[in-house]
Amino acid sequence: MEETMEAEYIKTIEWDMMNKAKFFPLSMLSSFTVRCCLFPLTVIKTQLQVQHRNDVYSGMVDAGRKIYKAEGIPGLYRGFWISSVQIVSGVFYISTYEGVRHVLNNVGAGHRTKALIGGGCASLVGQTIIVPFDVISQHAMVLGMSAAANGKTVVNPLGIKFDQKRGRLSLSVDIAKEIMRRDGLRGFYRGYSASLMAYVPNSAMWWAFYHMYQEELYKICPPYVSHLLVQCVAGTLGGFTTTIITNPLDIVRARLQVQRLDSMRVAFSELWKEEKLHMFFKGLTARLVQSAAFSFSIILGYETIKRIAINDEYKHKIKW
Repeated sequence: MEETMEAEYIKTIEWDMMNKAKFFPLSMLSSFTVRCCLFPLTVIKTQLQVQHRNDVYSGMVDAGRKIYKAEGIPGLYRGFWISSVQIVSGVFYISTYEGVRHVLNNVGAGHRTKALIGGGCASLVGQTIIVPFDVISQHAMVLGMSAAANGKTVVNPLGIKFDQKRGRLSLSVDIAKEIMRRDGLRGFYRGYSASLMAYVPNSAMWWAFYHMYQEELYKICPPYVSHLLVQCVAGTLGGFTTTIITNPLDIVRARLQVQRLDSMRVAFSELWKEEKLHMFFKGLTARLVQSAAFSFSIILGYETIKRIAINDEYKHKIKW
């Protein structure tokens, strides 16, 4: 009887089962909260990726300690407000993901196929919107490295005057003006191809692994285990897997956008010259911690909101 009840539960809440008026506002609030809590890890990861070898930081903990010592909490949130535009791109991302899944569901595609294609399409749309803001945000993030490095290394290709007392908004405006002066509008899409090569496969694989791990966990977990817990664990495992696979591409993307290199080939060549095989592990600890925390938190918020927004006719088929 217990196994029969378990089989009747809906494990994946589909797009047409939800009240969108509830889903979108709650989704934006959840996304902003998660990004606000985890943004320091993004700053640490980016600064680790763009440093030459270990000139400034020896690792994630050392980076966090030095940034905090040099600038306090504001240093760990450098570039946050311009990066928070990702909340808007997140709406387009999740709408594209769920929309593509809905279309593929109508033609009888499997869960993993829907997740793979939906995740890739969603990232393509999301990156097209967010890359200009990401470029500005990453320049703001690395400006503080000179303070943490005590003058040893300066990562400031735009030559922006660094002053800890300046407002974050005015700094972002100066960065945007300098990018426009040097490169025009195309400067805001520097590293766009690398972003697509890093994030489209990452997103596609993450959603595919998320559903794969979810299916496997349901097979081995007792019926009384929370479905939401299974989904959070599956999301975390998916994040770990995709982060390990795509780490070098993410470093190349960051360097293209911040160090203003000419092409992905040049970025790969310089990275290999500096790091050799270590390029596969550079900043990886910070990325894994960020990915695990981000994946767990995003899935916790995303799946909780889907349960809250589900139409009344399906509520009795949902297990928390």
